[in-house]
Amino acid sequence: MRALVLNCTLKPSPEPSNTQALADEVIAALRGHGVDVEVVRLADHHIPPGIKTDMGEGDEWPRIHRILSGCRILIFATPTWMGQPSSIAKKALERMDAMMTETRDDGTPVAYSKVAGVVVTGNEDGAHHVISQISGPLVDLGFTIPGQSWTYWNMGPGPGPSYTETDHKHDWSARTGRTMAANLVAAATALEAHPLPTPG
Repeated sequence: MRALVLNCTLKPSPEPSNTQALADEVIAALRGHGVDVEVVRLADHHIPPGIKTDMGEGDEWPRIHRILSGCRILIFATPTWMGQPSSIAKKALERMDAMMTETRDDGTPVAYSKVAGVVVTGNEDGAHHVISQISGPLVDLGFTIPGQSWTYWNMGPGPGPSYTETDHKHDWSARTGRTMAANLVAAATALEAHPLPTPG
């Protein structure tokens, strides 16, 4: 079973990413379940805005789309900025809009029987809002969102240190991330055995 993690940090490599640090907890748990995990840091790639799978010369989204098409599990990992997912996360969702009309040979939407989850970091609150803003569009595309398929970390009200600058509540976020991984694998395994039916 394969998983893709889209790290939607605004920081290109090799800058340290708080979002990646928390996503690594989930990745370790997925690998513990035998899942092959690939991470793509979107800030490292040229991804023009748009709603097509391929926006033409220089567009690096088609390669990422191919990886996504071949995985059973998708994880959006995003920081919180002003209570919102990052602009990169929103751009990725816009590019995925093309999947609305993409089908397999039997007519089944390409996102059917794939599962998805969300990882959120930010030193202020807003994580539940960000989770819902990511999960809603993924459901529209046909992804299955299992129960408790997210984890997040924040310091609470007001500005403060980032995830990697403190140990505050890391244990809760990691434990929740392990539950997230187990639930994603369980749902993906069930859907592999019993896929969603072709619409109509």
